[in-house]
Amino acid sequence: MAFHPLQEKGIPFERQVRNWDELNVRPYDKDEVHPYTRTRIILMNGIEVEAALFGHQMARQVDAYDLKQKLAQVRRIEQQQQKTINWLIPADESTLEVTLGYEQVAVDLTAWLARTEPDENVKNALSFALIEDFDHLYRYSNLMSLMDGKDPARVVGELTEIFPGRPTVAEHRHPLDSIRNHYDKDRADILTKLHVLTIVAGEQQTMNFYMNVGNHPEISVGRGLYQEIAQIEEQHVSHYESLADPRETWFERLLLHEYNECWLYYSFLQEEPDECIRDIWQNHLDCEIEHLHLAAELLDQYEGRDAESLLPPELPELVRFQSNKQYVRNILAAQIDLTADGNMYTPVEALPDSHRYFTWQRLANVDGSAPSQRVIEEHIDRRGMDYRLETEGPHPIEELRDRAKVPAGNLSPAAPEAV
Repeated sequence: MAFHPLQEKGIPFERQVRNWDELNVRPYDKDEVHPYTRTRIILMNGIEVEAALFGHQMARQVDAYDLKQKLAQVRRIEQQQQKTINWLIPADESTLEVTLGYEQVAVDLTAWLARTEPDENVKNALSFALIEDFDHLYRYSNLMSLMDGKDPARVVGELTEIFPGRPTVAEHRHPLDSIRNHYDKDRADILTKLHVLTIVAGEQQTMNFYMNVGNHPEISVGRGLYQEIAQIEEQHVSHYESLADPRETWFERLLLHEYNECWLYYSFLQEEPDECIRDIWQNHLDCEIEHLHLAAELLDQYEGRDAESLLPPELPELVRFQSNKQYVRNILAAQIDLTADGNMYTPVEALPDSHRYFTWQRLANVDGSAPSQRVIEEHIDRRGMDYRLETEGPHPIEELRDRAKVPAGNLSPAAPEAV
């Protein structure tokens, strides 16, 4: 049955306030939780963080006392929801275990969005960054195996493969090459707008997480790896946020934020196997429906526009966390050698020697090495080979099948190198 949140009845604001016992939820069992339950929790934590931050930014830009009050009311509930979701993560789940969950989100969420994205420009942006996050999962997995001797497959549940993507060392690009063309707010499909909102919130949460926990590892190469990948996550936020049309008004954005939350909670309600967490998704959906109604009222009050004119009569295709192994392999085989040149993607070997990409590479990787390379080197030195989880056969690129060699930066299938 079609679901149109604007036509649904939510929980009134006065009934949305929860007490401390209700907020202090029982965390999941890290040894029993389904990997995609973990990824849904990680993503929705980021979505609620984005909701709160957006509400604060909007409040700083408007000069209407009653509007500021209404935004504060919504933000307080969004904060409740964020705390509820984040508190589902157990204390005995290590930073590295949570990190692998973050990168599994990045891989399988991005792959799903790319597969279902109607706008070619946005689809290309998703595919381009997908195989970079895929490589991050490989680097962190080797760090876990090196530091803790734990098997990363237990975290990802063998739903996501683990092997080299576009080497992290090759991902460091000049900031001028991190900006993309944006969609047209008056012509873009609603799915495109929701995809961009979702991926920006997800990557922003990953960036924030690494900014705060990157100094936790006890060994130098671990601290260095978080520092290096955190830089790429900031680059990804710039990459994705530039896809949104800056001409959207604050009230359009507010409506889209609330609609996006309804879309995601409804999506995850359909596939969540954990009954307790499913109840949380349902409660949050019912709250967000009321937030959406308020956003629609504000759009009408301040801009004289009908929310129905901006939203479809039913939710578009829902988000699913599912295995995307073959899709990732196909993108990796086709695009591993690409980098960015302004708002275009091009093979590294096609760039002139004077290009700013190489200047930035020389500045960032002074001695030709990087923590993302060293963690593999140390794993090979100690274990004889790198850590991988290849469930669908050998690496799709023949030159990357040798597990006793560190994947080189600037790798091209036509001209492979190894270090």
